[in-house]
Formats: sequence, structure tokens, C-alpha cells
Amino acid sequence: MAKTKTVFVCDNCGSTQPKWSGQCPDCGAWNTLTESVPAAPAKPGAAAPPVSFGDTTPQVQKLNAITPRETPRTPTGLSELDRVLGGGLVPGSVILIGGDPGIGKSTLLLQVLAQLSADVPALYDTGEESLEQVQLRAQRLGVADADLAVLAETCVERVLALAKPQAPKLLVIDSIQTVFSQALSSAPGSVSQVRESASMLVRFAKATGTALILVGHVTKEGTIAGPRVLEHMVDTVLYFEAEASSRFRVIRAVKNRFGAVNELGVFAMSGAGLKQVKNPSAIFLSRHDTAVPGSAVMVTREGSRPMLVEVQALVDGSQLHNPRRVALGPDSQRLAMLLAVLHRHGGIALADQDVFVNVVGGMRVSETAADLAVVLAALSSFRDKPLGEKLIIFGEIGLAGEIRPVPGGEDRLAEAAKHGFTRAIVPKANAPRSQRVGELEVVPVGRLAEAIDATG
Repeated sequence: MAKTKTVFVCDNCGSTQPKWSGQCPDCGAWNTLTESVPAAPAKPGAAAPPVSFGDTTPQVQKLNAITPRETPRTPTGLSELDRVLGGGLVPGSVILIGGDPGIGKSTLLLQVLAQLSADVPALYDTGEESLEQVQLRAQRLGVADADLAVLAETCVERVLALAKPQAPKLLVIDSIQTVFSQALSSAPGSVSQVRESASMLVRFAKATGTALILVGHVTKEGTIAGPRVLEHMVDTVLYFEAEASSRFRVIRAVKNRFGAVNELGVFAMSGAGLKQVKNPSAIFLSRHDTAVPGSAVMVTREGSRPMLVEVQALVDGSQLHNPRRVALGPDSQRLAMLLAVLHRHGGIALADQDVFVNVVGGMRVSETAADLAVVLAALSSFRDKPLGEKLIIFGEIGLAGEIRPVPGGEDRLAEAAKHGFTRAIVPKANAPRSQRVGELEVVPVGRLAEAIDATG
């Protein structure tokens, strides 16, 4: 028996190499070459007839002669999802959504399809479950009576052939790693199959104006499995995230051609499916009965949404030669830098202290607006003195000890005032002229020493 010849395909760029190496010669990515059986053309007559999507003959046009058409968005029925998408579904758009197994991707999409099916034709194709399993989930979600077309098929040619007469306005493929093209002999889920199947589905969506949602598996690193080119082919990439043992789910947009990136939608998982969380600030605030040392509340921005989060710090004498610096939420390297600035420009030395910083609720805060809250929370824990009740803090700290402004200062202050906070320590450039926002008193600071003095 002849030995099957194998090649090595880069998961990042999709290039094919004859032998394995640590770095892809084409894109330079490391440890992305995986062994694969090369795709061979199918035998004559074995492939399904090509699916025609209508007249799509390209034409050369002048840019100034093109009149853009108004493309009204279709609301999904879930305002949190619409926020992440930029306002709803755009005809002909392609959305890729990924997340850990069991996080609720299929549940969310079935809820969306059930609501939309009453107004627009929709088709749900599952390659991982039977139609009976889909019906059981629909019964649990209370949408079993929805007028929704469902299909259990993994051959992409047959899916498109069946979808064309249905003329759906929304098509969901769950998941892209399970479908395959008859034109290739490689197994479903391989780089070549994922790339070719996605390419055919994208062409169908663009030619027919169908909004397409692809569900993608994720790797152990948390990225969407398959070639990285898959994320370049689609219009929007969403990640479904959740902390271990938490019932809250977060949808984050990392790419969106029709809206802002880094938008955030928050859901809560229940026995009847996913419920929207209209006020996510309430999740991330502990609301202590009395002010406690080491706690500071800041306003972060996720896309266009301001949210209140609580930053907690614990500073304790270290028994180690190298004191620990642990940050869960903020960046660990930035924490070390901020402690150095606190020593140099605030006169507070924590070199012999272990410093632990955590953002309540498992929220990741990557923006620099958290700098001032992190430093003042650590100082509060070190002194064992609370910062005060109903106090809000935000601002970036420079290496020279200056407090730098952050984007969206007015929105942050308005969000704090809406939740009943009465005092705010903010950069001077973010302070309003009247130094008040409703009942919120704004204390502008320009240097780290001023911020320390403002806390008392």
C-alpha cells in the first residue's frame, strides 16, 4: 500500500509547505504549521453541480459615479447583540462568532432566529446536532412554535442548493468546522475545507444579500480555530466570553466593518436561555455597606458604552526576596510601572510589599484610564484607610507623575452621576467648567501628588 503523502499547512496564512518547520516561511508566524493530507480533486461526476447565485459579472466603474444605497439594518430583537453589531444585521454581511464549548452560541442564535422568523425568512443549518436535538433546545427556550426553517446538512454545495429556493434573509451555519466541499477530498475541519467552504458561503451571502452568521470553534488559546484568513474573509468577528463558574456571558466585537470595534454586550445564562443585562455596571460593583480599604470604583469604556467597575487591591508585607505583583484584570507589567511612579512621584515605597490587584467580576480592563484607580486602591490598602463612599476615579498616569486625560470624560462622569456617586477625582482636562455634573462634585487633578492629597 502506497504511503499517503502529507503536507504542512499554516493555520495563520494557509500556505502549504512540504515539511515542518517552527516558523512559516511565508507569513513568519511561529508554531502554526500543522500536518494535513493534501486536497485532491474529486473524481469526475462526483462533485455536486455548481450553485449559481445570479448575475455577478464585475464591471469597472468610476468612484465618483457610484451612488451608495441605503441599507437598513434588521434588528435582532436583542438590544445587547444589536449594540455589538453596530445597530443590527446588514444585508449581505458575514458574521463569525466564536466561543468555548457550551458557552451558549447555539442558544443565542436560536433565540435570535426564533424572533426574526416572524418577520423575515431565516434558515438554521446545524452540522453538530440532529433536528430533534434542535427541537428539544427550542422547547427549553420556549420558542418551539417559531416558524423557522431548519436543516441538518454538512455538504456546503447541498446547503446552498437548498438555501437558494428558500431565499432566506438570514442564514446561520453551526458550525463552519463541520461543513465540507465535495470539490476537496480532505476531512471536514481541515484548513483547506474551512477556507473553501467559507469562501463559497461568503460569495452566496454577497450575491444574494443574505446576512450570514458562521459559528466557529475556538482553540485552547481562545482564538477561532482554522486558518486566520477566515477572520479576514468576514465582515464582523465576535467572541463569546465567560469566566469560569459565572452565569454572565459577554459578547465582544474585535472586528466590525459596519460598526465600532470593542463594543460589549452582556447576557445572563438562565434555564430559559440568555437574558439581556441592560445595566452591566450593577454586575461589577460590590456595593459595600461601608467604605473598605483597597477598593476604588472607576468608569471604563467598552466601545461606546461607559461601565462602572470596582478595582480592589491588597498590599501586604512580603516574605519573599522578590515581592509579588499580581494583576487580574489590569496588565501586570503596567502595575509594576505604576508602583514605580507611585514611589518616585508620590513618595510611597512598596518595594517590600506584595501587591495584588483584581477587577471585580472578572472584567478585563486594558485601557489606561484605570491607572489612577489602581494606584489609589493600592495606596488605600497600604494605609488601611478607605478612599470614601460614592467616590469615582479615572485617569491615566504618565511616567513623570502627571495625570493625563482619557477619552469620553463627559460620558464617564454622566454614568457615575446616574448611579448616585457624589464625588469624582479626574484629570484636569476631563473636568467640566462648573466642576459639577448634577449632584456629582468633580475634583480635577494634574499630578499624582494632588490625587493622593484629594483622597485625604
